[in-house]
Amino acid sequence: MEAYFDNSATTKVYPAVKDIMIKVMEEDYGNPSSLHMKGVEAERYIKKAQECVAKTLHCKPEELIFTSGGTESNNLALIGTALAKRRLGKHIISTEIEHASVHATLDFLKSLGFEYTLIGTDEHGVIDPAEVANAVREDTILVSCMHVNNEIGAIEPVAEIAAAVKQKNPDIYMHVDAIQAYGKIPVNPAKIGADLVSISGHKVHGPKGSGALFVKKGVLIRPIIYGGGQGNGMRSGTENVPAIAGFGVAAEESFRDFDKKIETIRGVKDYLREKLTSLPDVYDNSGDAPHIASFSFVGVRSEVMLHALEDRGIYTSSGSACSSHKRAASSVLTAIKLPKERLESTLRFSIGEDNTKEQVDYIFDVISEMLPILRQFTRK
Repeated sequence: MEAYFDNSATTKVYPAVKDIMIKVMEEDYGNPSSLHMKGVEAERYIKKAQECVAKTLHCKPEELIFTSGGTESNNLALIGTALAKRRLGKHIISTEIEHASVHATLDFLKSLGFEYTLIGTDEHGVIDPAEVANAVREDTILVSCMHVNNEIGAIEPVAEIAAAVKQKNPDIYMHVDAIQAYGKIPVNPAKIGADLVSISGHKVHGPKGSGALFVKKGVLIRPIIYGGGQGNGMRSGTENVPAIAGFGVAAEESFRDFDKKIETIRGVKDYLREKLTSLPDVYDNSGDAPHIASFSFVGVRSEVMLHALEDRGIYTSSGSACSSHKRAASSVLTAIKLPKERLESTLRFSIGEDNTKEQVDYIFDVISEMLPILRQFTRK
């Protein structure tokens, strides 16, 4: 049996996504900037996708900028805001548990003279809105916080954070990295008070290389890619029409029967937690998100456990897929102050709509069999 439980790293595309992308590449392959009919047809795909994604976010199509994915969306949000507002201030607030695409961008902005403050979490990985508000300075221009943590599934109180920050200074922009939230919990920029929201296509059964940044009407950011003025001047370069079209279809498909899908996904997660925590010295680090579960298998290093499971057709992650190849300790698990023996033995299981309780039973049987052996081997 194969059990792919790494859906937060990437998802398998829907058949309809594959079909629309092939059609665009083989038949409607025009450049959307061209004035002839082939170009007009290509532009229609972009507009259609904008409408589909905007509907899922309850925003206007013109408030979306298509990008190459979550990393670019986060870069555009942070760098674009910093460049646009640098005369008003050079201070940014974020958190210790952000994705590498935020932390690395903050370090880049620091090299340009900006300053940033990182807020810590409680033992569950949840940010205190009051701490964020207390960190606001006169020169603060932006707050950036993820909606759902990509390693443990903690849901952050982004609406409360935005409200607390805006109460101190309504001109501060609020950026929400919703890459792990989109398609799993409701994401409505207006309701959460967000000026900027990042999302990604390949987390919701769309193609890799697709994403978007919501930019609230009236919010001013600077582009970070210059050229022919595509994307309403915010992202120059010929649009990746096949990926954009695929993203639009994925958005439609992901949100069809949304509540039922999420209920099923949560049921699989809860069953997985029940089964695995019945084993000796297995600890649950999971947050409240319906699709992400984190477990520490004390006595076995993460990499050893991951590859042992892989040999039996079970696919998980030792952290964020964008940084799990590094051997440095997870900043998220460090932030929630996990003991060293749990820090070094944690795997993430991320559930998708194709996962089943039967697969969980298989995972449980495999881990029950191998865990004592791996622990004995480690002690030697």
